[in-house]
Amino acid sequence: MNEVPETEQRCGFVAVVGAPNAGKSTLVNALVGTKVSIVSPKVQTTRFRVMGIAMVGEAQVVLVDTPGIFAPKKRLERAMVAAAWGGTNDADHICLLIDAAKGYDDESRAIVDKLKETKRQAILVLNKVDLVKRDKLLGLTAQLDAEGIFTDVFMISALKGDGIADLLAHLGKLVAPGPWMFPEDQVSDLPQRLLAAEITREKAFLALYQELPYSLHVETEKWEEKDDGSARIDQVIYVERESQKPIVLGKAGRQIKSIGAAARQELEELLERRVHLFIHIKVREDWSEKRGHYSEIGLDFDS
Repeated sequence: MNEVPETEQRCGFVAVVGAPNAGKSTLVNALVGTKVSIVSPKVQTTRFRVMGIAMVGEAQVVLVDTPGIFAPKKRLERAMVAAAWGGTNDADHICLLIDAAKGYDDESRAIVDKLKETKRQAILVLNKVDLVKRDKLLGLTAQLDAEGIFTDVFMISALKGDGIADLLAHLGKLVAPGPWMFPEDQVSDLPQRLLAAEITREKAFLALYQELPYSLHVETEKWEEKDDGSARIDQVIYVERESQKPIVLGKAGRQIKSIGAAARQELEELLERRVHLFIHIKVREDWSEKRGHYSEIGLDFDS
């Protein structure tokens, strides 16, 4: 077989799948080199597929960050899991991310079983290896390798960046010859308005997940480019009940101000310009049961 010239363009889709909170979004952000997917210590933060675009020489690796795969109970959860499996079906290659500190738990085992059922192979990526002793790590690797579906094994710490360069180089060689799907300087398929909403949702999640674990939704209602080069962004945080509004506001409005300040700071860093961020809180009863909400973020209401 002839080797592909180094100067020839290559492109492919790589789905990053795993149990909730395995570190998928952190890994995708690390591989891309900038933030394209929100991160939270709470499970099931990623609600829909997000594509991060990484360049490796002449290779464009399109990384599909998927929601965590788990046993769903509610409509939103079923749609999230369907989106995750849809990401694997559409991808050329799959990275299965497993939290090495948790080991080979039931959620990861269910994903492996599903991959076997669909006759898909995957790259095994063991994350958080810095938290695990070597003998336990070797035992975990042998246990997973015995499943017979993994083509390669990488040991990384997505948070610290350890092993990321080797994994990215491998993915760059793995994708097939073909034209790039996105411009060279594009890092995500998310429109700016949606990315801005996701960043605010992340900050609200970090501040409020103990009180309102999954009751928040954020929309960017207006984006105005100002003459001085700055941007005015108007957003709405939706909650499901009137009683939840005071929780988001906080005493004397301190909570919402804190969320807004954190979101604005990150938006300014990402956009590299000044941002005027205005956030309002509204009640949208049972938004997680509204068909229109699902279509807005690319989820299948009927999953």
